[in-house]
Amino acid sequence: MRSVCVFCGSSFGRRQSYADVAAEVGRLLAERDITLVYGGGNVGLMGVTADACLAAGGRVIGVIPQSMVEREIAHLALTHLRIVNSMHERKAMMAELADAFIAMPGGFGTFEELFEILTWRQIRLHEKALGLLNVEGYFDPLLALADHAVNEGFLRAGHRANLLTSARAADLLAVLEGCQKPVIA
Repeated sequence: MRSVCVFCGSSFGRRQSYADVAAEVGRLLAERDITLVYGGGNVGLMGVTADACLAAGGRVIGVIPQSMVEREIAHLALTHLRIVNSMHERKAMMAELADAFIAMPGGFGTFEELFEILTWRQIRLHEKALGLLNVEGYFDPLLALADHAVNEGFLRAGHRANLLTSARAADLLAVLEGCQKPVIA
């Protein structure tokens, strides 16, 4: 695993633990010589993760639409900043650059990125591992919804199993690094 795409909030959230874990993810990626790929912002958990990775000597590739650069939220001190025309292009480029994905706490943008990459996996557009960093149980309601979708026959258990989960950053990275082939049913 040479690169990990991280989806996370452009806000900090209400708990300090969210920012603490975001910084830990950045440091761990740098320590493991894994490139961070992310949305290119300098705000919220996105900025915390990128700054921690850079401070630890890591490589960071940001992918951001021109409209967000114009609103002055682009992180200009990254290893590479790729400016694209649209959110669709952004997600496609991040997916192409990443060997695996981590979703951390965030809002609609994070959810949308998570669900799109899960859907792409389900329809076999990629076979990359994806994990939720379930800080403070943030994703518990989402995991319960996924289990409910399985129970109601709208989601296959094998597809649900593709969503790896851990509350600890180091543990989640170890699981992602250990994934040889995804579970596809």
